[in-house]
Amino acid sequence: MTENDISYIVRGAIFKVYNELGPGLFESVYESALVYQLRKQGLDVKAQVEVPVFYDNQRLDIGFRIDILVEDTVIIEIKSVEELSKVHHKQVLTYLRVTGLQLALLVNFNSDDISKSIFRKVHGL
Repeated sequence: MTENDISYIVRGAIFKVYNELGPGLFESVYESALVYQLRKQGLDVKAQVEVPVFYDNQRLDIGFRIDILVEDTVIIEIKSVEELSKVHHKQVLTYLRVTGLQLALLVNFNSDDISKSIFRKVHGL
């Protein structure tokens, strides 16, 4: 399955979760629902994936966590905020760079129109 295939399924699952739950809940609620929905569709899904950070070829004692990783290929970063800022977009691009993955989706569930709140991010572009 290609990254684009996975992305298509993920977008459908995002719409399903949003239509069922609506806006305004905590990110953790959307994360749990989306993980459930994607697993229900037969995808390999991991939540809160710890990613180490290296600096000067040294592994730091601190890392970060990816909200959702689908098929070890696509990152999903979930937000539930009034408005996404530039740093949210940069954060996802940094996640791609650090992990070496190529595709991520940034989604803000606190939106009146979920179709305008899903952002596709590609490493290197």
